[in-house]
Amino acid sequence: MSLQSAAPSSIAVAPAPADRPHWRSWPRHVPRAIPLPATSLWHNLEVSARRYPDKPALDFLGEQVSYARLREQAEALAGWLRKRAGVARGDRVLLMMQNSPQFVIAFYAIMRADAIVVPVNPMSRADELGHYIADPEARVAICATDVAGQLALGNAQLPPEERLRTMLVTRYSDCLPRDIDPVHRPPQAWLEWLYAAPPLPDGAHAWQDALAEALAPAPHLSSAEDLVAICYTSGTTGRSKGCMHTHRSIGHNTIAGTVWTNGSAADVSLGAVPMFHITGMQYAVHGPIWTGATNVLMPRWDRDLAGRLISHHRVNTWTNIPTMIIDLLGSPRLDEFDLSSLVYIGGGGAAMPQAVAERLEQQFGLRYAEGYGLTETAAPSHGNPPSAPKRQCLGVPFIGTDARIVDPDTLNELGPGQTGEIVIHGPQLFKGYWRRPADTEAVFFDLDGKRFFRTGDLGHMDEDGYFFITDRLKRMINASGFKVWPAEVETMLFRHPAVLEACIIGTRDAYRGESVKAVVVLRSEARAGTREEDIITWAREHMAAYKVPREVEFVDALPKSGSGKVMWRMLQEQEAQRRDGG
Repeated sequence: MSLQSAAPSSIAVAPAPADRPHWRSWPRHVPRAIPLPATSLWHNLEVSARRYPDKPALDFLGEQVSYARLREQAEALAGWLRKRAGVARGDRVLLMMQNSPQFVIAFYAIMRADAIVVPVNPMSRADELGHYIADPEARVAICATDVAGQLALGNAQLPPEERLRTMLVTRYSDCLPRDIDPVHRPPQAWLEWLYAAPPLPDGAHAWQDALAEALAPAPHLSSAEDLVAICYTSGTTGRSKGCMHTHRSIGHNTIAGTVWTNGSAADVSLGAVPMFHITGMQYAVHGPIWTGATNVLMPRWDRDLAGRLISHHRVNTWTNIPTMIIDLLGSPRLDEFDLSSLVYIGGGGAAMPQAVAERLEQQFGLRYAEGYGLTETAAPSHGNPPSAPKRQCLGVPFIGTDARIVDPDTLNELGPGQTGEIVIHGPQLFKGYWRRPADTEAVFFDLDGKRFFRTGDLGHMDEDGYFFITDRLKRMINASGFKVWPAEVETMLFRHPAVLEACIIGTRDAYRGESVKAVVVLRSEARAGTREEDIITWAREHMAAYKVPREVEFVDALPKSGSGKVMWRMLQEQEAQRRDGG
């Protein structure tokens, strides 16, 4: 497959048709479409480094990296990749580490070398990592010391001809202050991990040594139409597929995301969403660099550290996942934090419980703006207007995006209020799955002369053009002929005062075919006095009988992917195994 995209040469994009109902709700300050960028993402750093050379681009637990230093180190690393690691234009380079300045530097260095970034979840284990090396045919990897051992093990399991030939390894302490002050100090358990300096795997190269060579890179040749990243989907069954994105598809949403939130160089953002994930990549890597903002980085999530960072740095914009908000609001130190600087707060990946959104608005005056997107759509395809968000809602089609609801069998368009599959057309769409033409063909179809992507998510649109998700196509419980949508039941359970988190799955029932089961994490103060029957009794009072969980299981935590999404399929599979006696 060509490393060039099939994108048209035009730099304009047509928005959704003029008769779509969401235009009535469109925010006045936002254009319906924006010109498509004609430059690579590297150009954004080049401009911001010239415009704001001494301004902090990143703050990592108190250590600041200016825009000039960010560009300088990315160029030095690009020179090393070309001249020492043998990276050529179009080569794929693995990038695997937690949020840190090194992630940003490495991402832009790979781009500067005209290569393609393959971001990998740092929680991946050796048995999983072989796929991320072999499938994109990567021969070079940049990683942190905490994952280098697993990466080396995964590499060793591959046939010699499929293995990495070079690993560049950084220690997080390479970009940390020698002493972290109390405001920025992470949990004590993190310090050993952050400052760890284990021996490098055999044959690996040290980050600081590569930078010290200060090798000049070759001229930058990538255009907006070249591939910039292959982002692997986070499926829980089967092998992940690589989504091919160009500088233009990612670049469109980089610009559109900041336009949507009225972003500027005066912004201070909190980079808490994992950068390997498409949402973190857009809002904690590319977006701030496009505007010249300052990004305060968190290597991992910790609610009290987040509260202190927001307070100290006067963070005004924060894209997150709802589980972070739930956790922060549950902190016993919440009263110590000053969240008054926050102007924009929103995100996606999971539905924001209405009860939590109400508390956020009542206590802090913040209206949570939910969004929706996938790896295939370079993050947002939908967003709630920050000035007029609806709760439990994906929002309206994003800038330059045409989204519809169609019958999943006939692919005919459905009207407001009708449930069907959400399909998307827009400039942020990926170019296909890496070397999987059949899978690519299966998720695209033509409607009204446009190429639409099938999301596999069920939802409906209201009369105002706002979209609401119902569930995945296959995530439906059939209880005695009644269709139960788990997301709806989960939303209602969040209103129970003892429930911190909940995941609804189906369990086999000899009489009803399927029954509803709730896997619940209780709030710490409610664990001693709450019984499973209490949840069921409450549910009977608050929802239709066929939706009431017949079983409740208390757990300490729900399994989550690296991007923070609840892995409901894993729980469903475990339930099936339990029923089968496995």
